[in-house]
Amino acid sequence: MNDVNMNLLNFSLVYLLLLIVLYVMKKSRIQQSKLLLIASIRMTVQLIIAGWVLTYIFGHPSPIFTILYVAAMVVFAIHRVLSKNPTLNHRFKIIVALSMTFSGLSIIAFFVVVVTNQQLFNPQYVIPLGGMIMGNAMTALNLGLKTFRESLAAERDKITVLLNFGAAPSKILLPYVNQALETALLPTLNSMLGMGIIALPGMMTGQILSGTLPSTAVLYQIAIMIAICTTVSLALYGALYFGHRTLYNQRNQLNFNG
Repeated sequence: MNDVNMNLLNFSLVYLLLLIVLYVMKKSRIQQSKLLLIASIRMTVQLIIAGWVLTYIFGHPSPIFTILYVAAMVVFAIHRVLSKNPTLNHRFKIIVALSMTFSGLSIIAFFVVVVTNQQLFNPQYVIPLGGMIMGNAMTALNLGLKTFRESLAAERDKITVLLNFGAAPSKILLPYVNQALETALLPTLNSMLGMGIIALPGMMTGQILSGTLPSTAVLYQIAIMIAICTTVSLALYGALYFGHRTLYNQRNQLNFNG
């Protein structure tokens, strides 16, 4: 199979597609054209910088560079989740950070060493796989925490009544935890259901375009989706099941602002 090359002129033409997005926004009276422009520019700049950095790292492989890149990836993912959920109490935030870090790094290490049989700090495997795993965990946690907080806010009066009748906060909150976990896990499960029939996922498409045999690309895609699903479930479980316990004290007093 031949490698696919893209020159800068052909690449630049893809930005014309954004005119379609702007047209849809205008017809729908969506006042987000400035955000689209900023997002497009920021994405382009960030990916170009990432490309330069990765080119250097791949050309000068070192465990230190790999560790620093993955560490930056994890810190940024945690920051994005916490910045979207500023009302969480301090202990809840620590639990979220630890859940993301443990689930992400442990699955990345398992995947690289056991599944792909590569060295633990091989940047060619650790960095792109880490990006997909941490990115999906970040998205799922944002959705899970948002669902949990909004559910508590909507059911505040009901929860207060149950507390007044002597119900334990742990038993009251657990259904909301389960609901949030299910809601945040469903997008990953639905994407797995449609893969190979409705759409070819990004990693598999990229490998095929770069010349990898489809049979090999399929194996990698299956493996990475299972790894993503596992990371998402672990991160959600750790953050929600341990985090919700920080919302009440030993006297069964519940703090809705946690």
